[in-house]
Amino acid sequence: QVQLAESGGGLVQPGGSLKLSCIASGSIYKIYAMAWYRQAPGLQRELVARMTYGGTTNYTDSVKGRASISRDNAKNTVDLQMNDLKPEDTAVYYCNAERAFVYYIEDPVDAWGPGTLVTVAS
Repeated sequence: QVQLAESGGGLVQPGGSLKLSCIASGSIYKIYAMAWYRQAPGLQRELVARMTYGGTTNYTDSVKGRASISRDNAKNTVDLQMNDLKPEDTAVYYCNAERAFVYYIEDPVDAWGPGTLVTVAS
């Protein structure tokens, strides 16, 4: 119904920047919120940044001031710009579509991308 594909992960030096991109595909006519989560080894998946259809954003405290989320509602894309990266930002980053409304399906669906690895190391 809804497929997500992330891109932009890789190896970055501490203090560097990275932009992650995600595109949602399917017969979508609206996605309530799009978000980025991350999961580091041995830890639970956590929200990094989220943006609603109307533009309301929220960030986890550890990335405030270093991350910026943006989305294009018409294209069903969401980007995450991260600056001043730290080793503790190392994780698999997942794109999430929250309450995606799909044509001919009454109830909205949630979807996850397969994840993209971000490694911050010198």
